[in-house]
Amino acid sequence: MLLEDTFLLFSILGVCLLWLGTPGATAAPLHTIDFSGHPDGPAEEWLKQQGFTFRLDADDLQPHFKNNRLVLHTVRRKAGLFELPLHVSPVKRIRIHWGVERYPRGADWSQGITAVPIAVMTTFGTKKIKSGSLFVPNAPYFIGLFLGEKEQTNRAYTGNYYKTGGRYFCTPCGVPVGERVVTEFDLDQTFRTQFGQTVVPPISRFGFQMNTRGTSGGARAFLEKVEYFSE
Repeated sequence: MLLEDTFLLFSILGVCLLWLGTPGATAAPLHTIDFSGHPDGPAEEWLKQQGFTFRLDADDLQPHFKNNRLVLHTVRRKAGLFELPLHVSPVKRIRIHWGVERYPRGADWSQGITAVPIAVMTTFGTKKIKSGSLFVPNAPYFIGLFLGEKEQTNRAYTGNYYKTGGRYFCTPCGVPVGERVVTEFDLDQTFRTQFGQTVVPPISRFGFQMNTRGTSGGARAFLEKVEYFSE
């Protein structure tokens, strides 16, 4: 799923924990997407070999490996999504190792400017939920986590579309530029609370994206590793 102008794409009642170092949880992940351990250089071919689909302006986000990280970068107004089919269940929480090196200037979710330097998207099941527009494709339920400069941590955001089936959370907000953070987020409880469901469908897709539309100065961010856990 894309944030707003892309695919067009807290009150956190779940649990969201943030570490600035290494998390203490020891449970083995159900599934890991690891972007570390690659020599510096372009990442397009590796991503495609793993099964990622490039959507919208993804090619223009200059995905490349540097310092054991996958880096996205643009100085223009671009929106792109890298999406990977998955089937993982049962999933309770997600852990993301990531950071921001430059925020897009002018991003303001309260004013409908849903730009992000980086976001991680988790899609649940295959049942299509109405997008809210005849011109925007319907899509399954999804939860997007992003690093925002000025957004509110304790708030569930919705965009101009996918108000029924999509939620976005800034977690954490205001991360210092260049700092690596580890975000842990309870997907299971958040899904049940936000969508009023008693059963959480299996994860069907994973994605990450950058969106600088409606802003200036571009953005630069990195992603090291994403892990899904059953507990």
